[in-house]
Amino acid sequence: MSHFSYDTVLSQLGAKGVRTITLNRPERLNAMNRQLVVDVARAFEDANADPATKAIIFTGAGKAFCAGDDRKAHTHPETEEEAREIVHAIQRATHAITLGAKPVVGAINGWAVGGGLEWAINCDFPIWAESAKGFFPEVSLNLFVTGAVTSLLPALVGLNKAREMLIFGDRYSAQEMGEIGVAWKVVDDAALIAVAVQTAERLADLPILSVRAMKRVLNHAAVPDLHRALQLETDATVAGFLDPETTRRVTEF
Repeated sequence: MSHFSYDTVLSQLGAKGVRTITLNRPERLNAMNRQLVVDVARAFEDANADPATKAIIFTGAGKAFCAGDDRKAHTHPETEEEAREIVHAIQRATHAITLGAKPVVGAINGWAVGGGLEWAINCDFPIWAESAKGFFPEVSLNLFVTGAVTSLLPALVGLNKAREMLIFGDRYSAQEMGEIGVAWKVVDDAALIAVAVQTAERLADLPILSVRAMKRVLNHAAVPDLHRALQLETDATVAGFLDPETTRRVTEF
């Protein structure tokens, strides 16, 4: 089956086996609520299992890739079990993107904030539009990052730069993201999708078994114990979710 339908995500199979997965909450700048997180995980799991899909483009509808946590949808978890359920859904999406069989080309438009920046980093070939920007607000919100970025980001930019980005939460332009290695390419806004399609079609033309093996081995070399990184992030994020101070800071952000 090559046609998939979700509430907050579009998944469309195009020419040459290139599937485009689009975050589709443009009225909220594609901010993450529970449904979006679940839909992203399902969309990538379905695409990875689909024989007709050879490569994936990941982008956002409207003016942003993903503006991070949806403040209006944020609720304070009542129990640790509820908090873990939320975080596991987020990490499930990362698992499907990073460890999935199909190569992922990110087409990063507008803002990539918090979890949105995590998803951009999860992509194998993240292409940023010139006007795009990103940052991690989590520490200032009494939260913690997910998406295995505590391991993936230092592998890309070095430990000192990763500390700066994750702890201080400074904002970075697409140009800066390219200079430090977070963006694979930075292109004109108008050319973003065309360059992403061109890249995905090149990937789709390659033998899928060798591409899958290369993706797996390179990710293992960068992060030898990705599952452990995800677990440590989960524990820290759950602790943040359970602190009432977090809810206050998120709603005021």
